[in-house]
Amino acid sequence: MALQTSPEHPAPVRRIAQALGDWIGRLGWVWIEGEIAQLNLRPGVVFLTLRDPVVDFSLQVTCQRGVLDASVVPVTEGARVIMHARPQFYDKRGSLSLHVDEIRPVGIGELLARLEQRRRLLAAEGLFEPARKRPLPFLPAVVGLVTGRDSAAERDVLENARRRWPAVQFRVVHASVQGVKAAAEVMSAVRRLDAEPQVDVIIVARGGGSVEDLLPFSDEALIRAVAAASTPVVSAIGHEPDSPILDLVADWRASTPTDAAKRVVPDVAEELTRVRQLRDRSRRVTDSLVRHELAGLRSLRSRPALAAPGALLDERAEVTTRALERVRRGLAHRLDRAHDEIGQHLARTRALSPLATMRRGYAVVQDAESHVVSGIGQVSPHAALTVRVSDGSLLVELREARRETLLDLSEHQPPPEERTP
Repeated sequence: MALQTSPEHPAPVRRIAQALGDWIGRLGWVWIEGEIAQLNLRPGVVFLTLRDPVVDFSLQVTCQRGVLDASVVPVTEGARVIMHARPQFYDKRGSLSLHVDEIRPVGIGELLARLEQRRRLLAAEGLFEPARKRPLPFLPAVVGLVTGRDSAAERDVLENARRRWPAVQFRVVHASVQGVKAAAEVMSAVRRLDAEPQVDVIIVARGGGSVEDLLPFSDEALIRAVAAASTPVVSAIGHEPDSPILDLVADWRASTPTDAAKRVVPDVAEELTRVRQLRDRSRRVTDSLVRHELAGLRSLRSRPALAAPGALLDERAEVTTRALERVRRGLAHRLDRAHDEIGQHLARTRALSPLATMRRGYAVVQDAESHVVSGIGQVSPHAALTVRVSDGSLLVELREARRETLLDLSEHQPPPEERTP
């Protein structure tokens, strides 16, 4: 039942502490699982810190020394255990802890079963799908390395990588690779390297160990952090038989740290040999292609049409010259005929021209109104007339008009058959 309090009737500290103890005590005995983060042995009593294996939560635990000594397997820091505990609230200190009367270390078989269950759950989410794997860069500018300080794994990766490519650059971040803090520190190092744009690939390396030692690399939070990274991640945990869940989510799984260095950095000697081989192959292919094309050109040039290409042009030039001569002769002949015809037409025109008639002594008489006078009846005495001759006009005055009878040749023309053409 809730305490009845008010500003006028507040409850003292002891009543609140007692109420908290009563409420917490109602939970009773429970079984709880976690990792031992700290272990402090005192005479007759043991103080422990129990950490959640997935998230950052912990509780203080106390037990009798005999409970810890009764465990078949020695209980150490980093061990995964199951405890039978009851929560207790200490009124005088206002602190909460778990009182334990039984501790059971989690066995290897049970650990593997739990890891398999976790692997299946993560696989169902698609974190291990091949489509999520990113290709490794051919020659990374900077290689990120997450490993233990002064570890054999660090030396193996650095020495083998620099032996293969001396100019390779590393960005090394040290982290705990064993114990309760390992998963959190490795996850923080991966995120730190993933945030650096110059880092092209990240290697997570450790030199092997037991199943318990490799448990941090199967931590669910670390697995999700690697899956969310935008930089390719290479897992180099342990040796060939070791297979933490990190190997499944990483973009590439290396059997050893040495193998990781070989996968990430190319061998400069091998690449130079490959370049020389490709250069020699290209030279051979180019030479073969040039020889083939030269043979084709020689075959084409040996044909009559290309052996003496001017022969066809000479033949066509002769045909063209003859055609031009024919055209010139035909054009000259037509021009001569046209010249003759024009001369005939000009002579005929001149013969029919009134000017030619007037040059023979004839003239044209016009009255004052410029009418041609063809008979004496068209003019009157003393009329002013204009007489046109071949080289000008005469203005005359009519003194007398005489009528004369002239022979009209148009009325005495011979028959058509008697005319001279």
